[in-house]
This record gives sequence, C-alpha cells and structure tokens, in this order.
Amino acid sequence: MTVSRRSFVRILGGGAGAVALPSLAFVNGRGSEALAAVISGEVPPVTTADVYRLDSNENPRGPFPSVMARLREALAGSSRYPYQVSSDLRAAIAAAHGVKNENVLLGCGSGEILRVSIDAWCSATKPLVTAAPTYEGPANRANAMGIPVRAVRVGADLGLDLAAMAAAATGAGVVFLCNPNNPTGTVHGAAAVRDFVERVVRTSEATVVVDEAYHEYCEHPDYASARPLALATPRVVVVRTLSKAFGLAGLRVGYAIGHKDAIAAMQRHRLANGINQLGGAAALAALTAGASELDRERALNRDGRELATTFFRKAGYTVTPSHANFVLVDIGRAVKPVQEALRTRGVLVGRPFPPLDTHLRVSIGTAEELRGALPIIGEVLSART
Repeated sequence: MTVSRRSFVRILGGGAGAVALPSLAFVNGRGSEALAAVISGEVPPVTTADVYRLDSNENPRGPFPSVMARLREALAGSSRYPYQVSSDLRAAIAAAHGVKNENVLLGCGSGEILRVSIDAWCSATKPLVTAAPTYEGPANRANAMGIPVRAVRVGADLGLDLAAMAAAATGAGVVFLCNPNNPTGTVHGAAAVRDFVERVVRTSEATVVVDEAYHEYCEHPDYASARPLALATPRVVVVRTLSKAFGLAGLRVGYAIGHKDAIAAMQRHRLANGINQLGGAAALAALTAGASELDRERALNRDGRELATTFFRKAGYTVTPSHANFVLVDIGRAVKPVQEALRTRGVLVGRPFPPLDTHLRVSIGTAEELRGALPIIGEVLSART
C-alpha cells in the first residue's frame, strides 16, 4: 500500500492551512509501558518535550479543572502522612458505588491492585490465566514470582476467547479479564461476562479479576460493570483506576471493589501508604466533580477516536472497533521498525503486542496532536524501506 502525504492530509479533512503541523505538543507524564521500554534498554529515554506522546493511553488533557484547583490547595498538606486522605478517599469511593468501606481496597494505581491479586491467590501450583495480548501487569508479576502463566490468544475478531479462558481456569489462582481490553479495545457485554464468571466459579477455584481501567470511556450498549458480580461472591474482584478518563496517571490512584472476604485477602499484601496526599486529594476531587467534566472528556475522546479511526480506514487499513482511548490498527507489517521510525520523527506510539505483531496501537491525543501526528504516521507507513 502506498499512501502519499497529500492523501493522508486529505483524509484528515482540512486544507493546507488546517493541516500545517503545529509546534509539537507536550503531555506531562509517561505511562508504565513506555517506562518499562526505557528501563529494559529497548528504546532510549525521551529527553525533549517536542514529541507527540500517543503511546501510553494517557489522558492528554490531564486532570479536570476543578481537580487542578484542589491540587493547589492540597500542596500545603504534603508534609503529613496520608492516613486521613486515604480514609476519606476509601469512604468516598464506597459511597460513590453504594457499598461499605469493607468492600473497597485502595492502591497505588490499579497496577498495585493487580499485583496484590497475584500475590493473594496465585502460586507455583496455582497459575495465572490471562489473554494474549492483554494488559501485561499481572503476567509480569507472575513471571517475577515464578508463577506459571497460561496465556489464551484472542479470537479472530480480537475479542477475548472467553470459552478458552474458562477452560484454562482449572487449577488456576487468578483469571485476568481486561474489559474493555488493552491493547485491542474490544469489549464483552454484561451477559457474556456474567456467563463467563459463572462458569469459572462453578468449574474451578480461581478468582476472576476484572480490570475496568477504561470503564468511563466505554459506551457500548451491552456493556456493564462486573461490580454486582464482585459484591455477590469473593471469587470476583473489579479493578478501577483514575489514570485514564480522570487524567491522574502521574498521581497513581486505583482501587478494587469486591466482597469483604476478597478485599481482606488482598489487604494483607498492599502497600500501607500507597496513596499519597496529592493523589488522594486529586482523586477525591475527581470523584466528586460535576458530571459535565467527565462527559466532556468522554466526548473529546470519542471525537478523537473517530478522527483516528476514519483516518486509518480511509487509508486502507483495518482498525479494530475500540471502546477505550486508543485504536489498534493492522498495518500489515512488523510494528517495531515503524515504531522506531516514528520515534525519530517525534511521534511515540505503542510497542508491539505479541502475537499481534502487525498491529499498531495509537493512543487518542488531543485534536491538535492527532492532526499533527497522523500525517507523520502516514508518511512512515508509506515508506517501504
């Protein structure tokens, strides 16, 4: 496939003035995946702000305006340990979900919650069941602890193969279900998740950990949180984060909702002061912000996702329908060389996600960022060197 820059610009729907590349935008903070790539030595660290950061599924707009105001006030409390703010946040989350404090576990981002779930229920004789590809945090923890991992490849439609994952649950400690799934963006409806959970609980002793990191972005009519399932049995836990739609990735706040027995089992493994003063204050403000601020974020993400999807599809590429803040594009060639070429042009995109080695994940930036980055991505994809 050969796509000229002119055709990519035309796909974006603007004239010469509309698509002139703006000064490169900087989005503060980096995601854990990008950081891991730097630590491993796969890529050098970025030392300039002049890049389009479309690689870590961050919210490019940052915290809500009302949250920023609260953060400035909260700086005065930075000399104190975060016991009170953690207690207040736990109560606020419980109230928001209509549950008791005993049904809530706080964590340093959802990453700590997922790590805790592996520590609580997996062992050398109780493997982790996960998907391939999916968010790798649980598998990374399992590998580090010498725990076997059973990775079930996604289906032809890139949706999770729930039947195969349920079949693999026998003898497992945790079954990890990311819904909507990262990096594919696919989602399973409430009935499918309920049937899956019921089968796992009936046929195994595993605990189902449902990662709903992209819950706020998902608008699929059949989707619903698995929270009711988690409250009904200690064999299901729902994990949420304020890193995505709420824009607090750099402040590291996540939580779990579940039966009191499941929360108690996880509590023994968590970091005592995993929530800091600023993160707690920001999370409290975000959870109590007016609905209009979250609705605005959803709308802006939806618009950006549609812009990127239309752009790639008109260029002839297959884009998996996404229900999150990123798109996954089958570019028909190895991702890693494309990723490296884009990096030299100031565009950061997702790393390869085996076994989908020809699929490029592009996070949804602002409209300005997308209008600047997409033509560059188009030029690199058109180059057959």
